[in-house]
Amino acid sequence: MSLQIRKRLFGTLVGFHTSPELGGLLSRSQVKQIEKRDSVLTSKQQIDRLLRPGSSYFNLNPFEVLQIDPEATDDELKKRFRALSILVHPDKNQDDPDRSQKAFEAVDKAYKLLLDPEQKKRALDVIEAGKEYVEHNVKEKKKQLKKDGKCQDVEEDDPEMFKQAVYKQTMKLFAELEIKRKEREAKDMHERKRAREEEIEAAEKAKRDREWQKNFEESRDGRVDSWRTFQAKGKKSKEKKNRSFLKPPKVKMEQRE
Repeated sequence: MSLQIRKRLFGTLVGFHTSPELGGLLSRSQVKQIEKRDSVLTSKQQIDRLLRPGSSYFNLNPFEVLQIDPEATDDELKKRFRALSILVHPDKNQDDPDRSQKAFEAVDKAYKLLLDPEQKKRALDVIEAGKEYVEHNVKEKKKQLKKDGKCQDVEEDDPEMFKQAVYKQTMKLFAELEIKRKEREAKDMHERKRAREEEIEAAEKAKRDREWQKNFEESRDGRVDSWRTFQAKGKKSKEKKNRSFLKPPKVKMEQRE
């Protein structure tokens, strides 16, 4: 993984704010319980696992959905998909068709994502970033303990505890990246909507301008004729007045006595 990608993912983890849906993510006991589950789970248990509260975030990790190690080969991935998809398939769970369909879709989506080399690499980058974050955290803890003159042993020195810490931080990072993706998607949708509204408004204005120009051109001859008629009437009226004004006065006859 490139240094740039690591820094970006690591920075996302440092600035992470837990989603309310995840309820603070996982406690240590919850992580332990999750670690105990494996392929022997029944169909109902697998469906419950894939649809548990917060599954919209838990299921972002395709390796978590399929319960398979990130180092697994393509053949192992294919075998795991077949086994898990059979367990949760609606045909096998006809008493719970709706939930089993959703669980099957989650499994199918995870498998298809891992078949895409680019998508798989992104998922592996997130997991690696989670591991690096925990390692950095452990280093900082030990540094502080040394500074305080205390024993530098930390709980993450236990491989099992380290694995649990990586699991929790990886889940946080997947969730945070999804939240940011949704925010970008909402912003882009808003921008597209605004641009479309402006485009429609501009088109309507152009249409109104064309109609006004058309009406103006069509009515021009009528306006010219009206003005000429008005001028002609005014001229005749003026001439009539002038003739009336120049008419000699009537001569009043004198009466003789």
